[in-house]
Amino acid sequence: MTVRNRVLVLCLAIVLLAGVAVASVLHASARADQRDRARPGGPKITAGGITLTSPGTMVFRNMAWGPHRDELTTVPAADPSGPRTASGLKCLRFYASSGTGVCLQAVHGTVTDTYRALILDAHLKVRARYDVPGIPSRARVSPTGHFAAWTAFVGGDSYAGTNFSTRAAIVDTRTGRLIPSLESFRVRKDGHAYHAADDNFWGVTFAADDRTFYATLATKGRTYLVRGDLKTRTLTTVHANVECPSLSPDGTRIAFKKRVRGLPKDAPWHLYVLDLRTMRETPLAEPRSVDDQAVWRDSRTIVYALPGDYGADLYAIPADGTGKPRRISTAAVSPAYVGR
Repeated sequence: MTVRNRVLVLCLAIVLLAGVAVASVLHASARADQRDRARPGGPKITAGGITLTSPGTMVFRNMAWGPHRDELTTVPAADPSGPRTASGLKCLRFYASSGTGVCLQAVHGTVTDTYRALILDAHLKVRARYDVPGIPSRARVSPTGHFAAWTAFVGGDSYAGTNFSTRAAIVDTRTGRLIPSLESFRVRKDGHAYHAADDNFWGVTFAADDRTFYATLATKGRTYLVRGDLKTRTLTTVHANVECPSLSPDGTRIAFKKRVRGLPKDAPWHLYVLDLRTMRETPLAEPRSVDDQAVWRDSRTIVYALPGDYGADLYAIPADGTGKPRRISTAAVSPAYVGR
């Protein structure tokens, strides 16, 4: 056999093997989809239209395996475990308020993935796109819908350790003006101007005045709640050991995760609520470590995600430290209560 023929035979063998491999993957995927659609107790999901202004609605990323995995999905807020309507739009992280949504997506490339933020209108139509410099982590929209924020990991991929770097961005959804990183803001810590090379910011949450926001600052191995001012472009430390803050609907309290001594290094947090007037901390009755930016369902209830069989489940707990956690929805993450 000539060298040319040997090369042709080798190329043909490679093509055949690749075809067999692709067919096997597709077959396994189809079987998995069929199995998961038929799994007892799984959520019932149908395709349909979604709006971000429907009264009494919870919108979230569906985590159930099947044709609608990762899609924005909606249920009545009063029946969060009920049948779901899937939109067809896939997001890794999501939030919405006042008819404006932010969807953080992966863009799958031939070699590596890239990421982007989509600003959505009330009917999930894309109004603007922005590059995101790393793996999406947190997303928020201001109560007015006039501002959106997101956080991405640009080095490392976990808040549990210290070897990571984040970028927190804010965009004016009316003008398109982007603040690509809170590192451009001036920081005041303990009453003095402050800057360190290891400053990291994440977990933006907005007040209703279109000026004030809160976020986490990490520096020198410690974390702080900072109050931001969009007009003066300043950040002021407020309270220590606060991560992933979430401002209550009335603007008086912050739900957050706090590092607690004695817990494992990879699961070091408990949920707390901070009274911004008295700075009194209230531990919530969730004994497990929570790595999430919690959401206020209303002035009395906190909703958050914990690992589950499909990736994540949603739980609710009273914001005053009483009661006990209650699972409200399986295979769900990144909830937003819209139309309220």
